Amino acid sequence: MNISSIGNSAHIPAPTEPSPARPLTDDQRTLIQAVKAVNAAGSFGPENETTYKVDRSTRQLVVRVVNRKTNDVVLQIPAEYVLRMAEELNGR
Repeated sequence: MNISSIGNSAHIPAPTEPSPARPLTDDQRTLIQAVKAVNAAGSFGPENETTYKVDRSTRQLVVRVVNRKTNDVVLQIPAEYVLRMAEELNGR
């Protein structure tokens, strides 16, 4: 295998400054405050916290209860298998 062409490639420097983050919307700020309030109340126990994300494939909101020490997912809504079924049904 010839890899000599790799050494001849042009050097492209990495950007020195990160691209600016998009400002949060009012809805996003409200959601962040609500998540912090739920976690501060210890509703799922002192060792657990809630996290929220959007599944990339299905674009569905996913709520997880995660153990803070082990990072194990204690509960996920919707369950992973439901997300994969939705992904298959959408033909992705």
